[in-house]
Amino acid sequence: MHVESFKVFCDLVETASFSRAAEINAVTQSAVSQMVRALEKRFRVHLIERGRKNFSVTPEGRAFLLAAREILRAYEGLGDRLRELSHVVAGPLRIAAIPSVGLHDLPPYLKKYRALYPDVDLSVEYRRSTQVYSEILDGSADLGLVAYPQRRRGVVVESFWEDRMVLICPPGHRLAERRRVRLTEIQGERFISFEPDLPTRKALDRSFRAAGLTVRRVMELDSVETVKRAVEVENGLSIVPETCVANELRAGLLAAAEIEDADMWRPLGVIYRRQRPVSAAQRHFVQLLKQPLPGQTVSGFQCVRRPRAAKAA
Repeated sequence: MHVESFKVFCDLVETASFSRAAEINAVTQSAVSQMVRALEKRFRVHLIERGRKNFSVTPEGRAFLLAAREILRAYEGLGDRLRELSHVVAGPLRIAAIPSVGLHDLPPYLKKYRALYPDVDLSVEYRRSTQVYSEILDGSADLGLVAYPQRRRGVVVESFWEDRMVLICPPGHRLAERRRVRLTEIQGERFISFEPDLPTRKALDRSFRAAGLTVRRVMELDSVETVKRAVEVENGLSIVPETCVANELRAGLLAAAEIEDADMWRPLGVIYRRQRPVSAAQRHFVQLLKQPLPGQTVSGFQCVRRPRAAKAA
């Protein structure tokens, strides 16, 4: 019996879908069915209910699932344990990150991590928030980096930092010379917004509602990079993470102001799949993320972050 059969069964139960389990493991649906039947024949039990409209697992199947997870944890962690005995942190580490974090918050950590652990094959892919969660769940990424992390089934969340959100505008705007503004001062202004499904947009909408604020949304865009460009071109305003506009402030392309009267801090979190062994490469990366790195001062602004209370969900 191959250990792959245990993984296929776990994926089948977690997804409740033969087609999804087949896709995750790069096999056919027929192969998934054959593996499950082979397990049932070997242990002389029924693991899943057949002939029903909804997918369901038998009591024996639930017991088998717990045992299969233990087997997989031991198997998948074996190589890592052997490397740790020789004091080597190595192996693949696949990170999925939303662009604003991956492009602006992550680079100094990547540089330091690669210097500390050169034997780790580290790769980073940039994804929308929903895709990050999906890739963690299907195993195509080991760690995910998101803003406004959410509790989801099958996912562990650890918070590490909060970025300050600032108001940005073109240099010629009436608020360009201000270092601090009140949120109500942008009432009725042309506002470049994030798309409605993005976590940052949802957080800003909550702040606007709490302040009784209405803005004129002239665009809804899907990333910080496009929002910044639109603010330059459209002579509008937006609210973005301060770390994401350091280059534009330095070049004089944008101006920024701290928002005084609202909680304008964006929490960042690292996520990984529950019930999956955490490798030494993953563990050391998460530990590094929780360490402060030097900030930077741009156009009179100290780009500020603050530690966030670490909570596992």
